[in-house]
Amino acid sequence: MKALYIASTGMAAQERNVEVISNNIANMRTTGYKRQRAEFQDLLYQSYRRAGSATSDAGTQVPVGIEIGSGVKLAATARIMTQGNVVPTEKDLDIAIRGEGFLTVALPDGRTAYTRDGTLERDATGLLVNVDGFQIEPGIIIPEDATAISISRDGIVEAYVGDETLPVQLGQIQLARFVNKGGLESIGDNLFVETGASGQAQIGFPGGEGMGSLIQGYLENANVNAVTEMADLIAAQRAYEMNARVISGADQMLQATAQLR
Repeated sequence: MKALYIASTGMAAQERNVEVISNNIANMRTTGYKRQRAEFQDLLYQSYRRAGSATSDAGTQVPVGIEIGSGVKLAATARIMTQGNVVPTEKDLDIAIRGEGFLTVALPDGRTAYTRDGTLERDATGLLVNVDGFQIEPGIIIPEDATAISISRDGIVEAYVGDETLPVQLGQIQLARFVNKGGLESIGDNLFVETGASGQAQIGFPGGEGMGSLIQGYLENANVNAVTEMADLIAAQRAYEMNARVISGADQMLQATAQLR
């Protein structure tokens, strides 16, 4: 009975849906995290009677055909790139991006990654890095005796160095933007890499067209809404239960058929 197999695809799809929702909930407190949404497609159809087929020699046609679907599949886990809430941290090297841009990060293997996580630190040489020690591009070194570090909305890093009475410009943080942000590939650690679907990174500076601006002393929270996720979770659970009921109903029908004498 095809209903068994059709319902099983529904259960498998909703299981994946729950996995996506649970990952969103798990990352509610992850800086710069962007929620995902499961998207589904129906599977192939078996056609018993095609719409538009002739029904007589006079040329009359069937207005509606007979098609039976074979279930559902997970088509994509789209990433929702909306802006998360910006919250204060009172830490000089924390920055939040308000707008479309991503910080550029140099990976040890030579690749460039991109992130919305503005939790920055200084390494042993004073180089500006992320929490994993990867360099924020372009390389900006903050001297050991630097005080009163400031990062402007345009990404310009300044500090009072030594006995200087005026702030010294140490560099400018760059940002990247993409034609299709949803096409970026997540590699964990709050990092993304570009793909053929995302298009090549367009590099610029904060304040440039479409790049967004920086806010010092703030971080961007995940854009996960707990109420929405719980509602989606309940809907996924109910859909799973209904598909399970279909399997149970199909089993009872088969049982009744097997008991015929």
